[in-house]
Amino acid sequence: MTQLSPKAAETLSRWLQDPSVDENTKAELNLLANEPQELEERFYRDLEFGTGGLRGVIGAGSNRINRYTVGRATQGFANYILEQHTGEGRPSVVIAHDSRRFSPEFTLEAALVLAGNGIEAHLFPSLRSTPQLSFTVRHLKATGGVVITASHNPPEYNGYKVYNAEGGQLVPHEAEQVISYIMEVDSFNGVKRMSQEEAEAGGLLHWLGEQEDEAFTDTVAAVSVARDEITSTLGRDFKIVYTPLHGTGNLPVRSVLNKIGFTQVHVVPEQELPDSEFSTVKSPNPEEREAFTLAIKLGEELGADLLIGTDPDADRMGAVVRDNEGKFVVLSGNQSGALMIHYYLSRLQEQGKLPSNGAVVKTIVTSEMGAAVAEYYGATVFNTLTGFKYIGEKMTQFQQSGEYTFLFGYEESYGYLAGNYARDKDAVLASMLIAEAGAYYKAQGKTLYDVLQELYEQFGYFLESLESRTLKGKDGVAQIQGIMNDWRSNPPQEIAGAAVTEVLDYSLGLNGLPKENVLKYLLSDGSWFCLRPSGTEPKIKVYFAVRGESLQNAKDKVATLTQQVMSRVDGK
Repeated sequence: MTQLSPKAAETLSRWLQDPSVDENTKAELNLLANEPQELEERFYRDLEFGTGGLRGVIGAGSNRINRYTVGRATQGFANYILEQHTGEGRPSVVIAHDSRRFSPEFTLEAALVLAGNGIEAHLFPSLRSTPQLSFTVRHLKATGGVVITASHNPPEYNGYKVYNAEGGQLVPHEAEQVISYIMEVDSFNGVKRMSQEEAEAGGLLHWLGEQEDEAFTDTVAAVSVARDEITSTLGRDFKIVYTPLHGTGNLPVRSVLNKIGFTQVHVVPEQELPDSEFSTVKSPNPEEREAFTLAIKLGEELGADLLIGTDPDADRMGAVVRDNEGKFVVLSGNQSGALMIHYYLSRLQEQGKLPSNGAVVKTIVTSEMGAAVAEYYGATVFNTLTGFKYIGEKMTQFQQSGEYTFLFGYEESYGYLAGNYARDKDAVLASMLIAEAGAYYKAQGKTLYDVLQELYEQFGYFLESLESRTLKGKDGVAQIQGIMNDWRSNPPQEIAGAAVTEVLDYSLGLNGLPKENVLKYLLSDGSWFCLRPSGTEPKIKVYFAVRGESLQNAKDKVATLTQQVMSRVDGK
């Protein structure tokens, strides 16, 4: 590329000429004068506000996350809140952030824009988890919430997620309204902003602290179904190694585990403190074994029973357990979900607390194993599109109608929730549940791996895998869309020795779900695979699921299915 497209050139010119853009930003852009491809990537579009908010690479430009794109998004959100607010008094928004670069700065920027619009901002002064943000919106009866995080993305990313008054991420019809307001905002002149001094003096900026922290951890601990047993006996000889992966989970996870009686919790020292570079891992993602390298080392030294890891904003939890040879193996999100459903529902049943109208909610790309376990305990299983916001929406529907009692919600990407205190996945809660399950079964002479094998024998050998392809930039967007178009217009008749019995195109709005660019193929042997562009990263994700006659048979089936599908995705 030798020159910028007209749109990119025009937007770049505006940024360089506008007096409200600070000199450091202009200097950063001027240094790129001889890099037209980089400038094109930064300015060919505005950073897209999806159904979850903004997520992008940090830097100057309309297609980057910075104080100006955060300010514009907040102004749009403020206009939406003011339009929606019909009650007495001022509307209010709770804001939290994680340990990423510029998270505190973006948090304050959002708060001061809200204040500039007459909306009270309740701000945590230091990093807090995403689930605590969701809880606090509900706890304070706020009008909405914002969390500055890019979850488990690489260090160069940050993000901006928006929450409604229920404490859930915006669902499509809400997000579309916010997007329409954002589109009306001029990036610079249309943003109303107040100084910190003015906001504090005017009662528009409030700082949150220990009282809200205690309310959150107490509420999570109250979900426990084995607190007395853990405190009296089981928590004393169950060794846990925990890594917050340099993120927000350190204090709340340790607090909750301590509250319910675990006394042997060892934090990986190299990963205990916040670090915006996540310098000890390739990616701060508890879905990947590499993220547990230091935890496994410490676990071996201490003879730990269980290793737990949480991502930077502590909404995803990964667990590592010992197999039948005593070696540490990383559980998949589907396996952890099935184990927690089995443990939680069986304990509620033992205690006479399992409701007759219980509901478990999962996503369309999540294993059917958890569904089979839930149905065994009499729960009704609901499927949603990918994204915990849809699970949260179901929870609110259940609470309003009273038709069902929410028991558990989960997705294969390591997100779990039990209890009605939040509307987003909670790694603090999941860490507690997986730990107390491990301690409970240890007292019976079993490991979590043993229990997983029992579930396979009872319900079938379900196995899943996930492949993704990262395709960055303007060309990557087109490539991903091309892959989806190819599979949509030319669906296979047979794959991996099984006939394709049904193609589910969710862009048509199937089963009452919102329209989404997802394709799912059901096969005659009970297997399925699904193609889905990521909503938060420049990736296309392909999910695979099989049910085998044995674990080895399931492994063989998923390997063959994965190879054949990805060969076509990769154009081989």
